[in-house]
Amino acid sequence: MSKKDSDKDLFQKKILEKQQEAKIVRKIVLTIFIVLLIVFSGIIGGGYLYINSALKPVDPPNNKQITVSIPIGSSVSSIAKILKENGLIKDEKIFRYYVKFKNESGFQAGKYTFTKAMSFQDIINGLKDGKVTNQAVFQLTIPEGRQITEIAKIISNKTSYPEDEILKKLTDKKFIQSLQKEYPNILTDEIYGNNIKYALEGYLFPATYFYYEEKPTLEQIIDPMVEKTSKIVSKYYGELEPNNLTVHQFLTMASLIEEEATAKADREKISSVFYNRLDEEMPLQTDPTVLYALGKHKDRVLYKDLEVDSPYNTYRNKGLPPGPIANAGEMSLTAALQPEQTDFLYFLATKEGEVIFTKTLQEHNKEKAKHITNQDKAEKGS
Repeated sequence: MSKKDSDKDLFQKKILEKQQEAKIVRKIVLTIFIVLLIVFSGIIGGGYLYINSALKPVDPPNNKQITVSIPIGSSVSSIAKILKENGLIKDEKIFRYYVKFKNESGFQAGKYTFTKAMSFQDIINGLKDGKVTNQAVFQLTIPEGRQITEIAKIISNKTSYPEDEILKKLTDKKFIQSLQKEYPNILTDEIYGNNIKYALEGYLFPATYFYYEEKPTLEQIIDPMVEKTSKIVSKYYGELEPNNLTVHQFLTMASLIEEEATAKADREKISSVFYNRLDEEMPLQTDPTVLYALGKHKDRVLYKDLEVDSPYNTYRNKGLPPGPIANAGEMSLTAALQPEQTDFLYFLATKEGEVIFTKTLQEHNKEKAKHITNQDKAEKGS
């Protein structure tokens, strides 16, 4: 055999070897791919089966009643943990994701009776309806137009907590920061403004709250009030930007309207006066801000009171005060975003509770002389 033929055979042999190696590599790759496909299919299939199983009732034929207690201020995570510990759900994480996916909220505290035959949605509906197995131990009613110090007194009168301890909790930065994490959309860093008197002023919504424990913690008492504010204010988010208002400014304006309003007051007209004054770069000159600055409750603001040196004094400072001066009800919240279109720049409340609106200072002084000054003189016999 010639050298040329020998080299040709060697070349063909190497080609055959490479083809064989390539065939083996392809076979290995195909095998690995099939194995991985089977593994991933198993994982996906197993995951699907697990999630599908977790979504179903724990024990459909079992209607034995199980009583669980949901504390005040419980998060979805803590509720899921309680339900899992009582064998009412199979997986806490799946329950949390289900609640988030379905956008469920408004769970209420109390003692509930559930069964292992109930679905996620059955349990959630029960927690939202608030159908509890026992009556509330006590309730707190927070009226509109109340300040932090007044709310502390209301809580103290209904519980064993002294006022100073309640105020200490309401001003505790660590506690407030924990609330910020829970309600970031309403408790923004504006509550820490340089001149803010109380960070949570105006953020404790006026409503009646029910408590199902003999002595809930202060956190459990206060949290639902902030949660209620968050829920109510969320309805107005779409109107804030068109009105160039932050949540903090919104609650501040609403608090001024609330404090100025009487039973006969037209809140939309009061709101219009405030906005008209802001547009004219006039000070708001609202007496409740002076009283808030003084830290007093008085029937009549005196001229000397108007000189109080405080950023809350809207006689000496233009624009909104640093923050809310009280909590506001829904009527005042609505009025803060939907003022009536007027030319009024002044208003005054008569002793009978009627509110008189005027366009000029001359008209205002005339009504003031008629309804306030002359009545004061008549009462004094002069």
